[in-house]
Amino acid sequence: MKKNIAIIMGGYSSEYQISLNSGNVVYQTLDKSKYNAFRIHIFENKWVYVDDENQEFPIDKNDFSVTINGNKTTFACVFNAIHGAPGEDGFLQGYFKLINLPQTSCDMYQAAVTYNKRDCLSILKPYGIKTAESYYLNLGDTINEDAIIEKVGLPCFVKANKAGSSFGVTKAYKKEDLKLSIETAFKEDDEIIIESFLDGVEVSVGVITYQGKTKVLPITEIVSENDFFDYKAKYLGQSQEITPARLTKTQEEQVNTLAKKVYEVLKMKGFSRSEYIFKDGEPHLLEINTVPGMTKESILPQQAAAAGISLADLFDSAIVEALK
Repeated sequence: MKKNIAIIMGGYSSEYQISLNSGNVVYQTLDKSKYNAFRIHIFENKWVYVDDENQEFPIDKNDFSVTINGNKTTFACVFNAIHGAPGEDGFLQGYFKLINLPQTSCDMYQAAVTYNKRDCLSILKPYGIKTAESYYLNLGDTINEDAIIEKVGLPCFVKANKAGSSFGVTKAYKKEDLKLSIETAFKEDDEIIIESFLDGVEVSVGVITYQGKTKVLPITEIVSENDFFDYKAKYLGQSQEITPARLTKTQEEQVNTLAKKVYEVLKMKGFSRSEYIFKDGEPHLLEINTVPGMTKESILPQQAAAAGISLADLFDSAIVEALK
C-alpha cells in the first residue's frame, strides 16, 4: 500500500521561494509507485495542501491532517523542504515530534543549533574545528567599529546570525562600509556575526544518512563570479560549481574527515551541506545547512549525481530513514 507523504515547503523567511522550488522538485521526483505525494505550503498566514489545480485545503494543526472533499487524509511521513524558519530552525521538528509524525530532517536541537551560526561554531570549536575569527552584535548594542576591525580585520563578512541563502550577508572592505553592512544584516535577524575574511579555495560538502550509514558525497568547489558566494552566485548562475572539486588527495581527505566529524559530533540525521575554506592548507568551517536546496541549481543534487545516486533514490532513502 502506498504511503502518504507530506512535502512541506515555503516558510516564514526570505528563502520561501527557493523552498517552493525545492519542494516542487521533491514532489515531481518521488517514486509514484511507492508514495502519494502532497504539497503542503506553510506560511505565517496559512498552512494548506495545494492540489494540482492549485486548490487549497487547510491543514488541521492538531494532527497535521487535511480534509479533502469530506475525506480526512493523514500522513506517514513529512519530507521537509523548508529552508529557514520554521523548517530549519527546530520549530517544526519539535511540533512533529510532539504529534509523533516522522520527518526527514535532523532533530529539533540539532536544527536550532546549526541554524544559529554563533552557537554552532561555539559548540564545535572545543573539538578542534577551525573557523574564522568572529565578533558578535545584537540589535541595540553599541557599535564600536575600531573594536570590530581590531578583532576580525578588513575586509570582513557581516552576516545575519540566523538566515540562509546569503540573505543579509555583505563584505565590508573599509571602516566606512561597516555601518551599512550591519544595517543590512539586522534587516534579516536581530543577531549578527562579523567574521574575518578567509582567502582560499571554498568547498561545499554534502553529508547525509544514506541507506542507514553516514555518507560523505563528492565535494563541490565554489568559484564565484561575484565578490563571494552570494545569492546571485548560488541561484542565478553567477558561479562555477565544480564537482568533484579540484583538490589534492590530502585536502580531500582532510575535508571529508572534518565534515563527517562535524555531522557526527552534532548527532545529525538526514541531509546536510557544510561550507569550508582552505586557509594555510587547512579547512575552516563557515556554516552548516540542515535543509539544503533541492532545486535544479542546488549543490547537493549535483553531488548525489556524482556519487551515482539519483534524486528518486536520494529522496526515497530519506523517507525510509525517517520511518525507521
